[in-house]
Amino acid sequence: MFRFWKCGLNLACLSFLVGSWLNVQAEDAVTIGTGDEGIVVKIGREEFTVFHHGPQLPKPYFWPVRGPGGAILTRPIDPNEKEHPHHRGIWLSVDEVNDIRFWAEKGRIITRDVKFSSGSPGTIQLINDWMGIDGTPTLIETTKISIYPNRLITYDTTIAPPAGKLARFDDTKEGLFGIRIAQSMREKEGGKVVNSEGKKTTQECWGQPARWVDYTGMVDSREYGVTIMDHPGNFRPSRYHVRDYGLFSISPFGEGAYQNDPTKSKPVILDDVTPSIRLRYGLYIHQGNVAEGNAEAAYEQFLKIAK
Repeated sequence: MFRFWKCGLNLACLSFLVGSWLNVQAEDAVTIGTGDEGIVVKIGREEFTVFHHGPQLPKPYFWPVRGPGGAILTRPIDPNEKEHPHHRGIWLSVDEVNDIRFWAEKGRIITRDVKFSSGSPGTIQLINDWMGIDGTPTLIETTKISIYPNRLITYDTTIAPPAGKLARFDDTKEGLFGIRIAQSMREKEGGKVVNSEGKKTTQECWGQPARWVDYTGMVDSREYGVTIMDHPGNFRPSRYHVRDYGLFSISPFGEGAYQNDPTKSKPVILDDVTPSIRLRYGLYIHQGNVAEGNAEAAYEQFLKIAK
């Protein structure tokens, strides 16, 4: 305040103060706009990610996804990829919906409508049609994606069959909300996995419910991490599909598969009695290990905003 008073009517000084304030705002803002490759998301002046959608794609997804400083934390997309080519950046899909394997891209998810806005958070709102073999939607997905300046992404998704139709989700480990991390971050390359309950390694965390799981590894000689978060308000606790080769996802649709016990399978049916399901998940990109990245604080942030 003293400095502002000393400036008086000095326009150069006033301009400096206003410019500084605008610069702080620019650093904090999430800006979203169209680009050559898709919908471009920036945090401050850095590109964070690009959202890809369109009738030529098997599903919508974010790629690449960058950590602070610009390091790419997702595996490259290579048209000649032989190992799980359907693992594209960050995405949402699942197999065994009316026997259609959307996760494996045997069924198509087409974005019918998309709206976006900049701010803190920036938002992308989608209506996606999960197409059946008859060429009509099997599911209609309505999702609001919120992206915060600290690189927390939240998904608030409602899925429902069209009026008068039924959708059955059979038990599978292939789903639902996931990321394919950079090859150098993988556990088999020295990456570390830990969950909110104190379990460590992919072997201990795989198939387990938890508030969050964090996967940390090296990219360009610096340590980065990805935290995936479950919401306590979802219709049942989700389980984590976290692998040493770099797949990292969460799903509520694999009770039997994730416990290696078919007798524990709990298929989900959406019909006139249960017409829809709402699911909320968070994904947090951070620098440093799980403690340095403040994963627990990001989870508390997620709980406050994903109501």
